[in-house]
Amino acid sequence: MFDYDLFVIGAGSGGVRAARISAQLGAKVAIAEEFRFGGTCVIRGCVPKKLLVYASKFSTAFADAKGFGWTVGESAFDWRALIAAKDAEIDRLEGIYRTNLERAGVAIHAQRARLTDSHTVELADGTRFTAKHILIATGGRPFLPDIPGVEHGITSNEIFDLKQLPERVLLVGGGYIACEFAGILNGLGAKVTLLNRRPAILRGFDEEIATHVLDALKARGIDFIGNTEVARIEGGTPEHTVHLSDGQTLQAGLVVFATGRVPNTGGLGLDAAGVRLAAGGAIAVDAYSQTGVPSVYAVGDVTDRLQLTPVAIREGQAFAETVFGGRPTRADHATVATAVFTQPEIGTVGLTEAEAAAQGEVEVYTAAFRPMDHILAGRNERMLMKLLVAREARTVLGCHIAGPNAGEMIQSVGIAVKMGATKEDFDATVAVHPTAAEELVTMKTPTRIVGCSAVQAAAGG
Repeated sequence: MFDYDLFVIGAGSGGVRAARISAQLGAKVAIAEEFRFGGTCVIRGCVPKKLLVYASKFSTAFADAKGFGWTVGESAFDWRALIAAKDAEIDRLEGIYRTNLERAGVAIHAQRARLTDSHTVELADGTRFTAKHILIATGGRPFLPDIPGVEHGITSNEIFDLKQLPERVLLVGGGYIACEFAGILNGLGAKVTLLNRRPAILRGFDEEIATHVLDALKARGIDFIGNTEVARIEGGTPEHTVHLSDGQTLQAGLVVFATGRVPNTGGLGLDAAGVRLAAGGAIAVDAYSQTGVPSVYAVGDVTDRLQLTPVAIREGQAFAETVFGGRPTRADHATVATAVFTQPEIGTVGLTEAEAAAQGEVEVYTAAFRPMDHILAGRNERMLMKLLVAREARTVLGCHIAGPNAGEMIQSVGIAVKMGATKEDFDATVAVHPTAAEELVTMKTPTRIVGCSAVQAAAGG
């Protein structure tokens, strides 16, 4: 006889969904969380980040207003006021997470937990519980490079709790977190340098879109340094001295490492339970989120399948339906639309141009233009839209957007791409005018054709 049917370790998006749905399906459920309920997304990720993105856009909005006949008086930004407002909203959301769990009948343990065997969980205070099933949903954590003086820097976790915003900021990394914070801090008035060991940014995204965004970031006043990395940091007041591997030195009041995230598996007692880790330290699971130990499952970023909050939620839902609902369910990781809140914003779904071209001949449709609200404002930043179409099958393999409201657009486009819509389906859809989104259904002539046919590929063409 077990104490619980399910014990969940980690109360982020995936863990909370799994716990709540399992309880609603009749299971006796407990959940343990050592920090705050809501996980990375709610506490120190997507939600507070998006609030800061909104705040950072007011600087350009004030400037743009003049072109529309508005006279805007002197403005000033208060970092402390923004963080206080953000904190109040995060507190509210965390309360909702706790309340929903309590209403579902989930027992809450606000402390760290680890496995002692495949059916036993031990809390930080030494209390032990047995469970028929254990679900690990501890998410990821920021990666810090092993360099001298790294303790003088911070990660994206700590940036939300800064007491003040320094005048000069060095952001280390070229992924979406680094690029998003470059736009945020630049918009809030800091002098920002973006440093990446690669010559470009946003590895894994469509290259044309990534280049477009980098050019826009530079045009907004963000300095970019590529092909080098931090060698060491000398701590100082009010600024640190940062030595680069190519011999350059930089001064910055704040150094932020956004150098990737790794599965948060340390200290969980996985060895004691016999749970195997995959390459990179992620928990190895099958399509139903089950590890090699039948009683132990894992969902979310700790499995490193697709690091997105909605995906973790789907995995948690699928777990509950499989184990307690009698409906074996696999989370679908294919053709997932996503947004990156850089400035300009990115919305993307499906294959990149390089990925599509590797599969066969592809028609590439692009449209680059100034959004309507940029014209009277006198802003030269352009929007880029891109469709990738299989030349023979005519299906839309990918859609990539860089510009205002790209994230909102890609949600709807994602439905069409997921359903296998063809270019002719897009063409047959009447445009909504005047909008930027209408370009998605009015691009008639391919910009270029890339890739090779299966026959050419087989012949080495």
